[in-house]
Parts: sequence; structure tokens; C-alpha cells
Amino acid sequence: MTRLRTAIPGPKSLELQARRKNAVAAGVGSTLPAYISSADDGLLIDVDGNQLIDLGSGIAVTNVGNPAPAVAEAVHAQIDRFSHTCFMITPYEGYLEVCEELNRLTPGDHEKRSVLFNSGAEAVENAVKIARHVTGRQAVVVFDHGYHGRTNLTMALTAKNMPYKHRFGPFAPEVYRVAASYPLHDGLTGAQAAQQAIAAIEKQVGADNTAAVVIEPIQGEGGFIAPAEGFLPAVAEWCRERGVLFVADEIQTGFCRTGSWFASDHEGVVPDLITTAKGIAGGLPLAAVTGRAEIMDAVHVGGLGGTYGGNPVACAAALGAIRTMRERDLNAAARRIEETVLGRLRAVAEKTDIIAEIRGRGAMLAIEFTERTPEVAARVAKACHDQGVVVLTCGTYGNVIRLLPPLVIPDDLLAEGLDVLEGALLA
Repeated sequence: MTRLRTAIPGPKSLELQARRKNAVAAGVGSTLPAYISSADDGLLIDVDGNQLIDLGSGIAVTNVGNPAPAVAEAVHAQIDRFSHTCFMITPYEGYLEVCEELNRLTPGDHEKRSVLFNSGAEAVENAVKIARHVTGRQAVVVFDHGYHGRTNLTMALTAKNMPYKHRFGPFAPEVYRVAASYPLHDGLTGAQAAQQAIAAIEKQVGADNTAAVVIEPIQGEGGFIAPAEGFLPAVAEWCRERGVLFVADEIQTGFCRTGSWFASDHEGVVPDLITTAKGIAGGLPLAAVTGRAEIMDAVHVGGLGGTYGGNPVACAAALGAIRTMRERDLNAAARRIEETVLGRLRAVAEKTDIIAEIRGRGAMLAIEFTERTPEVAARVAKACHDQGVVVLTCGTYGNVIRLLPPLVIPDDLLAEGLDVLEGALLA
């Protein structure tokens, strides 16, 4: 490709990689060790001058661009005023404005409250804290193929052992796992899959013991699995009937990624609590729990918070990012990406027998391979990386390629990246 000046990774990246071995803990991995010096919408420029087409967005973070002008301007303006006070000590307006936006944007027209944190795992952990406090129950139900984070509690909620849980136990108790809807493999309708999951909860846990059901409306790390229509509404309705809080983990799906503000919007599901992070702040660390006012306000003063939660610079970035999403109608942009990518990839799938399914919603798209081993996906990903296109793998079996392009990626750049991916799939 003309965008590449060297092999990937290039000599300067290799020098940095050698330094890294003596400085960074080996347990931190990198998918593609090309060290980045700058970025543009849909492009990552490495220290060797190579231009990499970004179909990963830092795992669904830089939805609005990298850097997005409104985010950069807001960050610069805020850092010139002050960088930190701790909202629990002396508060500031930016925190309020982000909470107000979240209360407006998240599903449902009921009265809401929000609280801000630093990471998705922290948000999920606090959602569970809130659910247990409010219901007086302890059990938490999660799903096969689910991913919720790397803290002790969220490792317990996460399904996949390697690399997330291996030898890190013991894990937090009172976490129960049931089967999710996986249309490609279970052959069930949404109603049938929900009935199966609910029966398992009632038999193994008991509704009266269950504080919350925590679910990704589209499973992320588990393989970009969209449940069959009707699954989420049925589970949510059972939760309402039984006094169980329905918690939507929208950390990867939120903020226009799936063509709606939130993936729950697709079937009109209204969670009791919703967790957000990733795309919320254009690349700065910020996360949130948003929920029904009576639930959120039930926790005692001082029971929620953290030193950096809702940092003023991150809040400024979030307001710039949300403004960009509105002004550029990034929900519509995600839907256009879906139409383009699914059309291209389904045409490719007809030419090869290695693909089991092309799926996804908005700009959260995936290729699952017929082999339930990681080798094919790893080979395809490496072929793309070698040609300067950043793609990611995922799935419980590592046999899924996931695509998360920035929602502002230019059409020609997306097409160029798909050309490379198509070649890798057909090679």
C-alpha cells in the first residue's frame, strides 16, 4: 500500500518495543506493536510514518474522531482553567452537564440520575453495588459469552477464562451464569431463548434472591452477538415483574455505535440501570451509571464516588463528543457504515467457505469463521495488520473478526480498508 513506508512494525517501532520489554509489565499485550505518533479521522500514523487504516477505534472509543476538534477544543479550554478538584470535595458544572446529557439521552422518559466513574468495569461494579443496596438481594445473573471488565467482581461477571480470569481467583461470590441468545448456534427465537434463560434463573437462583440481571444488548468481546428479536424485551419484562433490576451494559454499544444512541433503543428496551464508558468522551477516561431516580437516590450519601470519577477534563471531552454526535448525526453515519460493510462482506462470504456468518448493527460488525478455533481469525487479522489495516479479533473461541471503525471515517478510507480485508479473507 502507498500508505506504508516500512514493514509493520517499522524500525522505530521495533526500537520502542525493545525498550518496552524493560519498562512495561509483560502481562499487558498489544494487538499491533506499531507505535502511534498522531492520528486523523480513520488513520493512525506511527513513528515510522506509516498510515494505518483504523477499523478498531481503540475498541469503540474514538467514535467521534481522533482527535475530534470539539473534544480537543473543550479539553484545551478546561485544562487551562483547572484539571482536578475531586467532585466529592468541591464540585463543578461540567459534571452536572454530563449527567444531564446522560439523563436525556439514555432510554426511557422517566426521571433519572447519573453518577460518573473512570472505566467501564468501575461502572458495572457500581451498578451491581446499587442493585444490591436497593433490592436487599445478593445474586447477580450474567450470560454466556459476556464480558464486563477486569476488576475482581467484573472478572466474576465475565465468561471467558483466558486471558481475563486465568489464575486471578478466587472471584466475588453470588454470580450466576445462564445461556444467552446466540442465533447462529442455538437456533432459537428470542422468546424461546428468553424462556430458557428465565427458567434457568428461577431454578438455579430464584427471583427473590436476584438483585440484578446484567447483560450487554449486543455482546462485545464474546463475539458481537446480537440476540434474536424479542430476547431482551422478554428478559426485561421478567425482571420488572419480579423486582429484579435490569442492567444494560452499553459500554461498547453506546453513543451511536449501533446506529442508535444506545443498542437498547433497537427494541425499545428501557433498563433500570445503564452503564456507559468507551465512546462517551472521545478518548478520555470517563464512565457512568444512569438509572431510575428512585433507585439511584436510594444509596446513602458517600456510598458512591471516587477520587477521579467525573474528572473535569474528561467531562469537558464528553460534552464535546456528545455535541459532535448530534451535529454530525453519527447515528445515521453508523447506519451508512453498516450498509456498506455488510454488503461488501456478504458478497465475500459467497466466495469462500471459511465464513459462518456476517453480522452486526451500525458500525459494530463481525465475521465469525466456521472453525471454532482462533487460527483462521488470527491469520486474517495478521494479513490486514501487515498491510496497515487495524482489525481486532474477539469471541469466546477467538474465531471472530470485529470491525469498529470511527463513525467519521471517510468513505474512501473505509473502502480501502475493506479491500485489504477482502483480500485477506480470500487469500
